[in-house]
Amino acid sequence: MKIRPFQIERFYAQYEFTAPYLLSQSDCEAMSIGELLALEPGAAEKFQNQWLGYTESQGSPELRQGITTLYTTIKAEDVLVFSGAEEGIFTFMNVVLEAGDHVIVHTPCYQSLHEIARSLGCEVSDWVTSDESNWELDVDWLAANIRPNTRAIVVNCPHNPTGYLMSLAKQAQIIEIARQHGIWLFSDEVYRGLEHNPADRLPAACDLYEKAVSLGVMSKTYGLPGLRIGWLALKDRTLYQQLASFKDYTTICNSAPSEFMSVIALWHRDRIVERNLSIIRANLDLLDLFFAQLKDVFVWQRPRACSTAFPRLREGISAQAFCIGAVEKQGVLLLPSSNYDYGDSHFRIGYGRKNMAQSLEQLEIFLETLAG
Repeated sequence: MKIRPFQIERFYAQYEFTAPYLLSQSDCEAMSIGELLALEPGAAEKFQNQWLGYTESQGSPELRQGITTLYTTIKAEDVLVFSGAEEGIFTFMNVVLEAGDHVIVHTPCYQSLHEIARSLGCEVSDWVTSDESNWELDVDWLAANIRPNTRAIVVNCPHNPTGYLMSLAKQAQIIEIARQHGIWLFSDEVYRGLEHNPADRLPAACDLYEKAVSLGVMSKTYGLPGLRIGWLALKDRTLYQQLASFKDYTTICNSAPSEFMSVIALWHRDRIVERNLSIIRANLDLLDLFFAQLKDVFVWQRPRACSTAFPRLREGISAQAFCIGAVEKQGVLLLPSSNYDYGDSHFRIGYGRKNMAQSLEQLEIFLETLAG
């Protein structure tokens, strides 16, 4: 396989661990091992005794059972655990797709959601959304672009980077189109649980459609990317076995300490998510005020979910130049839309971390230097 460099990761490789003000991160505020284990009485002692042998390739029974609590119809045997969401995406694409297949991908998106398919020789149609229509998915466009060789539809909701959240009715329409044509629906749900109003939460696609595959991870909603634990949830037994067999050629099994800590996090997920949502809500208020004062520079749409948003710079300002200037001159890391192959006007801002106030102060200083 020959695959194009991952633009987001290459950009972050230059700045993420040296910039003092990270204002574009996609995850929520992380926890230490001690903080996480303290949530469960006796967990610290059990962690010390964790056996460091090989783990079950599909994920430990306890972890898979914990993951099922996120769904309504999924059983432990329907869950396949991976070393992060990326491995789950890579495995699904390689198992399901072949050269010549057609794939429709919700765009802008995390690069692997379309790049792996392209590298396999697939025809990829970008299902492009825009802030001019509130990032809304056009279901009529989807229906009109189904081909005889369409093998999969890829959606990400809640959506990174825009914070878009589709309606229940729209989700049902997408599933109906997929069902009519017997198409796989790959549903990236790594931000599920971070709806700013929990009443807006959608059902998981795997609970609604027999050919849906739902992607989850500990990184985003729970703020635990260092655990490197993700999963796919699906009901199709044939596909499940094919995915499990492919995993024998990637990681084979997962980290035993990471699986142990993921179980603890899922047991206490309500507490962790409420902590992260409290940070998000406070930071959104700061962002509303910040962008309200700078309407001549930015176009801001308040997101409904996630810990990311995708503001637009007014015409004539390059997002690439703006973001590189902010990080190199003021140490503020933002992510330009060019890394999403989505023009040069938008940038991703992350608001799931506690340092928002300090980062915005530094961004204001950078803006003052531009004005001066």
